[in-house]
Amino acid sequence: MNIVEIFGYVGALLIGLVLGLIGGGGSILTVPILVYALSFNPVIATAYSLFVVGATSLVGALKNMIKGKVDFKTAIIFAVPAFTAVYLTRAYLIPVIPEQLFEVNDFMVTKNLAIMLFFAIVMLLASITMIRNGDRQLNTEIVEKKSNHLLLMVQGFFIGIVTGMVGAGGGFLIIPALVLLAKLPMKKAVATSLFIIAINSLIGFLGDVQNYDIDWLFLLLFTSISVVGIFIGIWLNNFINGKRLKKGFGWFVLVMGIYIIYKELANQ
Repeated sequence: MNIVEIFGYVGALLIGLVLGLIGGGGSILTVPILVYALSFNPVIATAYSLFVVGATSLVGALKNMIKGKVDFKTAIIFAVPAFTAVYLTRAYLIPVIPEQLFEVNDFMVTKNLAIMLFFAIVMLLASITMIRNGDRQLNTEIVEKKSNHLLLMVQGFFIGIVTGMVGAGGGFLIIPALVLLAKLPMKKAVATSLFIIAINSLIGFLGDVQNYDIDWLFLLLFTSISVVGIFIGIWLNNFINGKRLKKGFGWFVLVMGIYIIYKELANQ
């Protein structure tokens, strides 16, 4: 095992650590770590990321379920179209995308390039949300108006497609939807989003199982290290204010997104 691979496994710990400290966002690092540190193909990396994100989110979701923080009715309304979209994207859309999409002035846009560039754009959007501390800008109080179930289902389907394409949880999209459309208070929206992310990611991963050979030994090891990181992060929360770290992590994600765009375009 070389130093880069060791860094990849340390990255697995970092993913969980960030999730434990700030309650989200760490999963956005999974694909870059799998691609650049552990040399996985982007398609496989996004598949493995779904499993890692799903398993780690499930740990947090179970904790929230025990505390009664998950709104199951809203979660089901949102999750059914979302995990349907994730599964269809992974099982049928990704496999039929041609390896070479189109060429512009001798510059070939490949399937892998398109996936990584789309992922980088998602990273940039997520980073802006964290930097602006968007959670505080949302109405965190319960609103008496009825929730918009139809719009919630439509947005769930859209977010499911994004999740399926990039292998990330999409919490930065789900939480605002739950607050603004389902009228959930912020703490319940965060807890419910973890439950939705866990279902979306794990069901989406089933679409990959039928198409690719999965290295279960590696995947379970990587995921286990990430879960250990979550518990370390939760413990560190006793000494560190995770919310203060969120903005700094947002800047890190922003730099990573820009780096991915640069690296992918430079390698073509």
